[in-house]
Amino acid sequence: MATVKYLLQSSGENAQIYIRVSSGRNLYLKRKTGFLINSNNWSEKSNLPKQSNPELKQLRNNLIRLESHIYDCINESLSTGEIIDGNWLEDKINQCFGRIEETDNTLLVNHTQYIIDNANTRKVQGRKQLGISESRKKGYVTFMNTIIKYQKKLKKEIRFTDINKQFVNAFTNWLINTEKYSVNYAGKQIDNLKTVCLDAQKNDIPTNDYVIHIEGFSESKEDRNIVTLSFEELEQIRNTELKNVAHQNVRNWIMLGCEIGQRGNDLMNITPDNIRFKNGGYYIDLIQQKTKKNITVSIIDDYVIDIIENNFPYKISIQKLNEHIKEICKIAGIDTPTEGKKMNPITKRKETGIYPKYELVSSHCFRRSFATNYYRKIPTAVLIGITGHSKESLFLEYINQKEDKDTNADLFRHFHEIMNKGTTNTLKVLKKAK
Repeated sequence: MATVKYLLQSSGENAQIYIRVSSGRNLYLKRKTGFLINSNNWSEKSNLPKQSNPELKQLRNNLIRLESHIYDCINESLSTGEIIDGNWLEDKINQCFGRIEETDNTLLVNHTQYIIDNANTRKVQGRKQLGISESRKKGYVTFMNTIIKYQKKLKKEIRFTDINKQFVNAFTNWLINTEKYSVNYAGKQIDNLKTVCLDAQKNDIPTNDYVIHIEGFSESKEDRNIVTLSFEELEQIRNTELKNVAHQNVRNWIMLGCEIGQRGNDLMNITPDNIRFKNGGYYIDLIQQKTKKNITVSIIDDYVIDIIENNFPYKISIQKLNEHIKEICKIAGIDTPTEGKKMNPITKRKETGIYPKYELVSSHCFRRSFATNYYRKIPTAVLIGITGHSKESLFLEYINQKEDKDTNADLFRHFHEIMNKGTTNTLKVLKKAK
């Protein structure tokens, strides 16, 4: 059976009172109670304050109250399987006296919350602007909620000093095998874990030495399912009769989105104010929310130019956009059996299978469709300037392609021949090259 005892480890007017919890060789815990006493007023016989004045009597009552509370908590924790360690004891002491340590930044959840609360003033490496994107902030919120859920499983709060190799392996196993999260989602949470740990280090918060060795992961190329709309399928959508006004509006977003290669949120924030006319052509200027990059896209498709001039679509939510995209693609007959991942409404997890293609199409397909359709038809450097990828290797990974050095060489020869013919000024991108 566990025993609770108080002791002093020093003498003087302000000696710390410690509480010790022990049970044979398996349990030996010691923490400060937060109370101070003149060592002359401490009884070595009772291991409690002497009763020579009202203040000492109140202190004695507080320690007796804490002792009873700790015994109750030990029994409760043993019955529920909660881990009893030094952090547990410290938490129970604070719980007994209603002490709230709002500044306990040694806890993983607390520092993650600190990052979220200061998202608008955080400095991002390599950028002059202050603040992280709204999507990145949401990513931290998701990560924090995942950690809170994992803490309930562990039945203890996670401190930075707890995050060693064994912790990371156990957390990864829980994400993939217990919670059935996708490999990409699990890998992203491990990335977030490392990011928060390194940020804690920068703020002089004690962390485990292992945190620099944490590595995220993602699906292999063989396991990835890239869903895009080809030029032919876009033509099907364009020529399909749509009676619903909402569908007609979303069709315009589809055609515009697959022609400018931007993320869904960036696309939906475009208004006529982003469009300018110069030298006989239309340009769209925007700042990507995620990368903060300034992007300019030239509009060359006649159908999209007509949308810009005569029927610019009105903004709707991404959720509604994705619902209507699937409905439109179904009406247009975009139903080829396609391998992909679809959310199971019961398990709330994505499951790989073969589905009619319209069930897999979403706003994110716009950007990939643009990149895939124009790859090897337009120089990759030009496409990267539009999509905003930082380097070619990331762009090729995005569309699941390997670098084709022969194609690069052929493009060089093609443009060299044009340059020597003196036709550089008349060069233009062909619409919907096939």
